Amino acid sequence: MRLEKTPINGLLEVYPFVLKDERGYFFESYQFKKLKELGIKDNFVQDNQSLSSKGVLRGIHLQKAPSQQAKLIRVIKGRVLDVAVDLRQDSPTFGQHHKVILDDRNHNMFYIPEGFGHGFLALEDTILLYKCNDFYDKPAESGIIWNDPDLNIDWGHEAAGIARPQISEKDLQLPSFKEFAQSL
Repeated sequence: MRLEKTPINGLLEVYPFVLKDERGYFFESYQFKKLKELGIKDNFVQDNQSLSSKGVLRGIHLQKAPSQQAKLIRVIKGRVLDVAVDLRQDSPTFGQHHKVILDDRNHNMFYIPEGFGHGFLALEDTILLYKCNDFYDKPAESGIIWNDPDLNIDWGHEAAGIARPQISEKDLQLPSFKEFAQSL
């Protein structure tokens, strides 16, 4: 297993060692001891899985303190553009985002520490799995509108052949980044 750092402190792309042969492949998708040695020390307590059709955009979601969640995200089947937004008030990269492509071919994972918003665009029909270090807490649920002009996230949907992302009514009601920041 190896890590690649991103330009935003704490965000990491994780690559497992994959054994391939004529039968298929095998890899360890999660091993606490190895991840701890690499600096990911979270005790993950909940797994979530979602199925999203091509063009579905979910996010930008987060849980506020005291129920913030670190996440380890991977794609079981398909391909997504995965986005993390730094929402740590004391961070020099507050309000900045980083994107990675996660897919079932590279088996890469995205580690998002506490204090980040998360969203993704399904570039294919996709099954996504993510581990969380805290339990879901409805009163702590929050988010930011996906197309906020201050965040200026290029979701790449047009380049992916997606005219308009499919977004839930709930996600369309999320506040702007400025509104979210004022609530901190």
